[in-house]
Amino acid sequence: MLTLSPAAARALHLAAQGLLTPPRRKATKADVLDAIRRMAQLQIDTIHVVARSPYLVLYSRLGAYPAQWLDEHLADAQLFEYWSHEACFLPIEQFGLMRHKMLDPSGMGWKYAADWHARHRNDIDRLLAQIRATGPVRSADFTRSGGKGNGWWDWKPEKRHLEVLFSTGQLMVAERRNFQRVYDVPERILPDWNDARDLPPREAVLPALLDLTCRALGIVRADWVADYYRLPRRSYRAELDALANAGELIPVAVDGWKEPGYVHRSLDALLPAAAANTLRASVTTLLSPFDPVVWDRRRAAALFDFDYTIECYTPAHKRRYGYFCLPVLHRGRLVGRIDAKAHREQRVFELKRVHLEPGVRAGAGLAADLGKAVRKLAAWHDTPDVRVGDAPPAIAHALAGE
Repeated sequence: MLTLSPAAARALHLAAQGLLTPPRRKATKADVLDAIRRMAQLQIDTIHVVARSPYLVLYSRLGAYPAQWLDEHLADAQLFEYWSHEACFLPIEQFGLMRHKMLDPSGMGWKYAADWHARHRNDIDRLLAQIRATGPVRSADFTRSGGKGNGWWDWKPEKRHLEVLFSTGQLMVAERRNFQRVYDVPERILPDWNDARDLPPREAVLPALLDLTCRALGIVRADWVADYYRLPRRSYRAELDALANAGELIPVAVDGWKEPGYVHRSLDALLPAAAANTLRASVTTLLSPFDPVVWDRRRAAALFDFDYTIECYTPAHKRRYGYFCLPVLHRGRLVGRIDAKAHREQRVFELKRVHLEPGVRAGAGLAADLGKAVRKLAAWHDTPDVRVGDAPPAIAHALAGE
């Protein structure tokens, strides 16, 4: 069994995620789909203090690209939306794996409003019949009585009806307009799909999801597996050992880990360099708070010694770092976080505060790499005027282009 250093484990993970080396050429539209397939799923979040998360996750891997390419892949049914890790864009080839949840959403918890469905079944059925007869709709197409809503707990009834139909797979997201969902019936979006013919056996779903998880993470432990697709919380050691026995995973030991590690066979060619500690990460970029690299707090802590919490959902007086802090990935390490905001009308990219992790020195190399990465991100936002608030002096000078 190979023994790897923590740095080698991080490098394998970043290689699987497409974050080991910078892109060698300008991104193409096909690269967007390839990046999502590599990650297996792309989490959706509507906060747009900087670019909305799915677009930013792709930027971190591809560099500058037209954001509408993601929307076009959804509209062309190369992608679909559903609950996987959370609400995510998924490659269309995973539709059958998610279809079992749609047909029996009873185990989805709050993501399926079973009580609402039971109480309003007639209205929901009428809405579905209307969409089938007259075409796709948005939540915004329905007027609200009683003023403006105050959040998901105060949705208008039609919005709740649409969410029920989405969770049960009776509606899909045909496209997004200004990031608003447009709902339509599956038979118009996937006219060639037939449940009776195309639904995979239920027993094939878990092995497929485990393989996708291991491929996306590159290196895994049994206690990391459940989070990626929100599988039941338990150890998947037996399943990982079975995949290893089948040659799909390569067992490894990692210095400092009590748990065994497993490397996906797709990274087999990188293992000699990883074992020799010559597999080097060279990317410096900013990550979304909803990037797969950091969305599992325990995994990020074990791999990167980086304790990350998304503070946009934390009351302001309890925040340590800021509303929408972007983790800083620098040459294989998570070295800090930046509280950023894009002021689009003023074309200003504001860095309210730059935090470096304990023990990270603001040297010339980090400062230069980070300054270049921030200016490129700001230019992609069409907010080229970078303004820096609180930051270590060397970092502040580099970010300001001095």
